[in-house]
Amino acid sequence: MSFQELEARYTSGFYNKKDITITYGEGCYLYDEQENRYLDLIAGIAVCSLGHAHPHLAGVIAEQAKRLISCSEIFYNDQRAQLLEELNSITAPSLNRFFLCNSGTEAMEACLKIARLSTKKTDFVACNMCFHGRSMGALSATHKKDYRDPFLPLVPGFTHVPMNNAEKLEEAVTGQTAAILIEPIQGEGGMRLADAEFLQAARRIADEKGCLLIFDEVQCGMGRTGRWWAQEWSGVTPDLMAMAKGLGSGFPVGAVAIGEKAGEMTKGAHGTTFGGNPLACAVATTVIRTIKHRGLVQQAEENGEYLMERLRAIDSPLIREVRGKGLMIGVELKQKVGPYIQKMFEEHRILMLNAGATVIRIVPPLIIKREQLDYAVEALGQVLSQPVEA
Repeated sequence: MSFQELEARYTSGFYNKKDITITYGEGCYLYDEQENRYLDLIAGIAVCSLGHAHPHLAGVIAEQAKRLISCSEIFYNDQRAQLLEELNSITAPSLNRFFLCNSGTEAMEACLKIARLSTKKTDFVACNMCFHGRSMGALSATHKKDYRDPFLPLVPGFTHVPMNNAEKLEEAVTGQTAAILIEPIQGEGGMRLADAEFLQAARRIADEKGCLLIFDEVQCGMGRTGRWWAQEWSGVTPDLMAMAKGLGSGFPVGAVAIGEKAGEMTKGAHGTTFGGNPLACAVATTVIRTIKHRGLVQQAEENGEYLMERLRAIDSPLIREVRGKGLMIGVELKQKVGPYIQKMFEEHRILMLNAGATVIRIVPPLIIKREQLDYAVEALGQVLSQPVEA
């Protein structure tokens, strides 16, 4: 029985799987069981910021696993303390406390609970096309009907408004609103950017109406856009910020940065068994320090500008728009992207992902080189040279 047959027999059934069995990775490449090499422009969905099998990161994991893996936050811990210091060094001065958890969804759940705890209010306003996670609270904040409808009724009190429409946002915020939730760049929603003016208006509205402002930087944070956090492009600082994905470069770790406006946290009101464990903390500390040491934030900005310029130069009537920041880019087509992603896989051994039906999502490891970007652009240009049937 093959690995695919074995996995198909016992897997949950929730996932659409490609006809490929990945067995190992190196840098920006993944390999299947026949040793075929694939250029990875998915990076675990913007997760593997340092690429695959990073030797120093692997060494840190091995060494820490020999020392201590689990240590609840009922005790202090050396690795946790170092991670908290590193997080403080890359976030806005007012975001100087951190709740450690295991994923982006858990980070968003914590944001929702902290907002209700701090404001004593119940409701939330989020944006159309947003994605905040799949647990019941985060799913209630998420907009897409396909994700929501099978699980109705969800947590009450969530309203959605068009992104970049400050007037609609102000109308939706009431005296019962605990927080406004925004992704500075929507990933799942089509790689759409929140305007600086919209984020500035959200900050003003939150302050005037006595609610918190939450930014979901799970996908667009950790240097991906050419800044540590996508919010930096607008100069707006939230009261709570969710982070995960690239923070662990493939290892499960998430966090919430907590601002002054959120007030003091009530002891015992929230917690987690595995969040802040020494192994995860050692990994995340190493990821932050490596990104700093290698200048990967600046590199993401420079390579992103280069990649955007090359993508916009592709001569194809299929392309509607190229948009994004840094190495978080969407290529929107005038038809469904599935067949073109499949052709990139079959004909060029390049792994890509969609962001909605008509957008190709490009979120490679931050370590990607320009020759690899060139190869991908040339291949995409060939694939988009003529329409294929959906």
